[in-house]
Amino acid sequence: MQTFSLWMIGMMTVFLLSCNPKATGTRTVNEGNDPNFKITANNDRILKRLPKKVEVFGVPIYAASKVKDERLLHAANIMAQYLDNDEDGQVDNPKVLAAMKSKKAFLIMWKTEADFPTIPPLGRIGQDLGNDETIPAWHTNGQTGRFDAALEEVLHLITHAGYAKAYPKVFGERSDSEIAKAMDIARGGHFNRVPTQYPKDAWYTYDDKTCKYKCMVTEYHYWALTSILGAQAKRLDEIGHEWRLNTRAKVKARDAKIYALLTDPQYKFPRKLPDGTYKR
Repeated sequence: MQTFSLWMIGMMTVFLLSCNPKATGTRTVNEGNDPNFKITANNDRILKRLPKKVEVFGVPIYAASKVKDERLLHAANIMAQYLDNDEDGQVDNPKVLAAMKSKKAFLIMWKTEADFPTIPPLGRIGQDLGNDETIPAWHTNGQTGRFDAALEEVLHLITHAGYAKAYPKVFGERSDSEIAKAMDIARGGHFNRVPTQYPKDAWYTYDDKTCKYKCMVTEYHYWALTSILGAQAKRLDEIGHEWRLNTRAKVKARDAKIYALLTDPQYKFPRKLPDGTYKR
């Protein structure tokens, strides 16, 4: 989503927080209907426009009052499944979580533009997710209908604040990293800005001119990983103008470099697509 989310990434002031599935030390606002996560009051002295909070392995998700509780909890479950994909109660890659915590990463959920902070918290990395673009039903409706943007925005936070910082030479959002080298192949060349026209053989052709090179790496990471996990299989008509390798088989066959990186067991990327039902 090329909105506030990627503007925040470009400014390098995106936010997140670390949290445990069991939040402690804060007043409960609404227990919600979830066995692992509780909605509590935001008493963190930041983002005061966002009174609700859920913590996931120490990473906070802040939400506006009009964000539906079930959508806030859905985002928490999506984050938990990305970080603990085998759902054994332990984060799969502690190095990634440590990087997120060191950058004080956090997610915000908003309902209207008035919910955005006037001045983002300094020294933190954050990402935003809209109430109305969080679609739990996409998972239960056979991956049809409006796409669940929680899969994208939560992953942006994890790759930008986690993987890019934990493995800068491999997943860093800079031109000399391994993922950037793969992206340059996918785009048909090295472009610091969106070109007037991509080469005909390019398969990653994102054309939002507000998305600079680092942002392009973030988006590329998202497209490749979620295609490997199966999220894009039914969406080619919708996304083909910017990403053509919408299945695992296509990524493996056409983009061998990114496929090798994202399936390398040492990095412990998710092997199944989150569906919002974390079952620790």
